[in-house]
Amino acid sequence: MKGRNDGLLYAGPATVFLFFVLFVPLLYVVYTSFWTASGPSLSAYQRLFGSALFLRTLWSTFEISISAAAASMLLGYPIAMHLARQTPRKRAVYMVLVLVPFWTSILVKSYAFTVLLGRDGLVNQALSALLHTPVHLPMLFNRFGVIVGMTNYLIPLIVFPVLASLLAIDRSLYLASEIAGAKPPRIFFQITLPLSLPGVVAAALSTTVMSMGFFVIPALLGGRKDAMMSNLVDFYTREALDWNMASAIGVIMLGIVTVAALGADWFQKRDTRRASAGPASSSQKEGAFA
Repeated sequence: MKGRNDGLLYAGPATVFLFFVLFVPLLYVVYTSFWTASGPSLSAYQRLFGSALFLRTLWSTFEISISAAAASMLLGYPIAMHLARQTPRKRAVYMVLVLVPFWTSILVKSYAFTVLLGRDGLVNQALSALLHTPVHLPMLFNRFGVIVGMTNYLIPLIVFPVLASLLAIDRSLYLASEIAGAKPPRIFFQITLPLSLPGVVAAALSTTVMSMGFFVIPALLGGRKDAMMSNLVDFYTREALDWNMASAIGVIMLGIVTVAALGADWFQKRDTRRASAGPASSSQKEGAFA
């Protein structure tokens, strides 16, 4: 009984705070999406799914989010592998370097990318000097600029979950595979990648979900065809002044995020069940190279 009271004492204030700061506004958004001047109605949702602008923006949001998560994974996974091979002291230093861009304001970084990727930016100037001919690659106000800006922000969110999975791999598996004569590519595809999948899936889902809510990067680095759902919410609240439509978009995005979170939870539980049910997996991996 005392332990239960202690739990309420510690968790109670945080629960009350979250209720008023998170759940009350969320409930108000849901209420606003269904309530009109004439009473409860689904008109906002009907207008949204009949709107070509909404459907195009929703598809663009999925494309950009998945592309940014994939690009971040391709760049972040090798970084995580490099960190996993370092000593704890070196790893701590490198992890700080990975986090430095994450600590920088996303607004400041977006403006910095306009200097780097602009028509006469530093990247085009360097290419012009290298090729001895004027180069004006279109890297800004398009999909490329959005992906670059989002990838820069998301890489730390890839590195740390993947690094945790890599550090959890039994080192004896690598020793056994090397003794059996396995080459590095085979070791990677049969040991490293499969055993790091929990971290990969968690990182991919979290970065994809987080990408769906980006506002500053697509607003500053993207073009008209690269607007995301957050930019559409800004349009309905600041220009069209249609709070029903904006709230409906928020509810739809909440539903998408909830489904993604449930999928991640299901995958994690499935992986946990497999790990507990397969104690002989290590010996099977070792026998694969015999």
